[in-house]
Amino acid sequence: MILNYFTTCPHLTSITFRAGASFLFAFFYIFLLAPRFINSLKRFQAKGQPIRTFGPESHVKTKAGTPTMGGLIIIIAVGMAHLLFGRMSFASNGLLFLLVTFGAIGAMDDIKKLRKNSFHGIPARVKFLLQLAGAAAFLGIYYCYTPANMAGGISLPFMKAFLLNNTFLHFVFGVFVIVAFSNAVNLTDGLDGLASFPSLISFSTLGAIAYLSSHKGMAGYLEILHLAQAGEVTVFASAVAGALLGFLWYNALPAQMFMGDTGSLGLGAALGGTAILLKQEFLAAIIGAVFVAETVSVMLQVTYFKATGGKRIFLMTPIHHHFEKKGWSEATVVKRFWIISLICAVVGLLTLKVRF
Repeated sequence: MILNYFTTCPHLTSITFRAGASFLFAFFYIFLLAPRFINSLKRFQAKGQPIRTFGPESHVKTKAGTPTMGGLIIIIAVGMAHLLFGRMSFASNGLLFLLVTFGAIGAMDDIKKLRKNSFHGIPARVKFLLQLAGAAAFLGIYYCYTPANMAGGISLPFMKAFLLNNTFLHFVFGVFVIVAFSNAVNLTDGLDGLASFPSLISFSTLGAIAYLSSHKGMAGYLEILHLAQAGEVTVFASAVAGALLGFLWYNALPAQMFMGDTGSLGLGAALGGTAILLKQEFLAAIIGAVFVAETVSVMLQVTYFKATGGKRIFLMTPIHHHFEKKGWSEATVVKRFWIISLICAVVGLLTLKVRF
């Protein structure tokens, strides 16, 4: 926004430059300021994030005292990059709304956990209702800014045409996508760097797709939707990717801070919102298959446990804990999940060229 007021140079206001600048700004903002931020978190969090006692035994020793709510610095970095290099549009403002709103819900949860020194935060029902309200608000405004012939459309990978075009069904589906991605990233955030890198890959990949969608020639060549505001999605996604890369510097094993629900709920919601704006909800599930697998593992475990009177499919869920229980080191689990995330991103990009 600010950049556009101070320059008329087309090169400096282009999507490519603003995306790159927002990425670098967000990265260096966190890279340079995180040490002071971590010290501030430690001063206000005497015991750090409460560790689940029924989780892997090693976590109680290795992760105790690590401060949480690191997602705050991610939200601040993205917000400032948006202010400097973004433009006033529903696409970018709406995604920032999701990041901040769901981040606030996560902050409420983190603060209650810290005050009680317990891994139990705000009631799950309250958290879920707040998430539904935030997603519904985003979609309500989305329909006001999106052409009627496109607003209710849902697309599938490999298909050129919409699967359907019904606003009510799209609303229900859209709320599900945002809330599901929000909680999926939250479930994945259980090991150092496990949620950060797949989130970085997902936002980078969707940002690249947004750039292709914003370019009429490229969109036509790939036979995907040409979306006028997709360029601003590219700038926003670049800012998030840069912030996550800077955060990962301090979140990689051994983590100096955790993003907490503040970061994971906000990032997941923004990821779901990005998929909705690009009409790539199912493709986002392929790109973010790590998040999907983590969520499905929990759902299967709970369902099977109730149906069989206490039997389990996995040693522990989310599924990253299953591999820890099998003897994999935390570093091994994280690195292999990173590799899977990269492969899924490549597969997602490949689907753009295979369309019927």
